[in-house]
Amino acid sequence: MNAFRLLPLSMALGAALALPAQAQSLVALYESARAYDASYQSVKSLYDSTLAKSEQARAGLLHTIGLSANASLSTIDNTLARSKQGFYDTQSATLSASKPLYRPANQITFNQSRRQIEVVEQQMMAAEQDLIVKVSTAYFDVLASQDSLTFVLAQKAAVSEQLASAKRNFEVGTATITDTREAQARFDLVIAQEIAGRNDLQVKKLALDQLVGKTNTVPLAVRLPLTLPPVQPDDVAPWVQKSEEQHPGIQQSRLALDVAQLETSKAQAASKPTLDLNGNVNMTLNGESAGSTSSFRTTTASVGLSFTMPLFSGYAIENRLKETLALEDKARTDLDAIKRTVAQGSRAAFYGLLSGQGQVKALEAAEASSQSALDANKLGYQVGVRINIDVLNSQSQLFDTKAKLAKARYDVLVGGLKLRQATGVLKADDLKPINALLAN
Repeated sequence: MNAFRLLPLSMALGAALALPAQAQSLVALYESARAYDASYQSVKSLYDSTLAKSEQARAGLLHTIGLSANASLSTIDNTLARSKQGFYDTQSATLSASKPLYRPANQITFNQSRRQIEVVEQQMMAAEQDLIVKVSTAYFDVLASQDSLTFVLAQKAAVSEQLASAKRNFEVGTATITDTREAQARFDLVIAQEIAGRNDLQVKKLALDQLVGKTNTVPLAVRLPLTLPPVQPDDVAPWVQKSEEQHPGIQQSRLALDVAQLETSKAQAASKPTLDLNGNVNMTLNGESAGSTSSFRTTTASVGLSFTMPLFSGYAIENRLKETLALEDKARTDLDAIKRTVAQGSRAAFYGLLSGQGQVKALEAAEASSQSALDANKLGYQVGVRINIDVLNSQSQLFDTKAKLAKARYDVLVGGLKLRQATGVLKADDLKPINALLAN
């Protein structure tokens, strides 16, 4: 029957039922999620705070300037000379400045703060990659659920027609009541599948809505026939090499090792001397007093060097150095562990993508075979060499294969993004080739 070959028509029917609003592309929904997702926004705020913290560390390398002032009023009560009884006031202001000349610990602290900025930059990259994959997965989950419902509706129409045919054949005496009951049972099963499919589609849409911060989102469907992009490069070794060079997790661990090594250097610097340049200007104004009828002002200025050399700290410096060396070893071990984990993840994602592409080809062949089997069974049923259950089973197999094929295609598209995420090279621009496969 021609209805079983009109897949685009059935897809159009599903689209008409499920797309009451204007559809959005994958890139458009990702941009919405990027501005809405709490996890991504949290990392952005962390980045801003890390920048400010780094500038705080820079302050340890710069000069400081301070201004202080005070005023006082004093009274004199001399019992030996009552005539000297009275009051006098004093006012003073001091401007002081200090410049560190040699403080190695301060320089190391600033270098650590710059590494922390790079760490948060890698966290932002990882958060962006995670968001790309989450949005893409939710996007194609909706399309897969929508396709599944479309195929169920098409199967429902086919089973309904088969049920009507069985009833007519029974009425004219060319078929038994068994054919009718088998068709009715299959029709009731498809109704249950339709209910489950509609619920699944609603749940998938709500998940996508929550992720992108919009309501009633409608993803654009892919254009058919769909040509899946090949895996480039088609060897796993370059992907593993890329992951070691660019994966955000590995980069964070490398930076963590740098920070740990700087912490060791800072612990060593605690036993070194420090040298500061200090200067101040003081102006004091003395008012009239009982012994003087005139006020006078005194101005003093000084500049000097302040040298400090730690001699003994109760073994605190030595034990702090032992602690930082142990933490440095831990950071180095963590780096080795994350390298192995990322390499394994890259290999798994690569072979998973190859497997997905193989499944698509196999399911495409299975779809053609299932269609041929259905046509043969329908013809055999008409001439009496096949029974109704054979036709019903062939219908069920065909539409189940179509649903699996659609899901496998979406999995390959998302799998390509997951491979790039596993190697750390995923960017928002990688969504554009997939976006080009969508119907406008």
